[in-house]
Amino acid sequence: MALVINEAKCARCGVCEPECPNEAIIRTEDAYVINPALCTECRERYGDPLCEAVCPNDGIDEVKDSLYKKCLSLLG
Repeated sequence: MALVINEAKCARCGVCEPECPNEAIIRTEDAYVINPALCTECRERYGDPLCEAVCPNDGIDEVKDSLYKKCLSLLG
């Protein structure tokens, strides 16, 4: 699995960014995004994604690896 921020649900409040122990969440000009190369879904230390736990709008979604790989190939 991989985590993505659902732009339709994201309030751009920024509460998720400081929660990420790997600094995988970054703010762009328009939105917050999760760098999949850095995101470990907090499984190694916390068991569950911290960003998902603190998001007030349930704006963090899990996507299947195949969809993630397809998006990565399209976006670079």
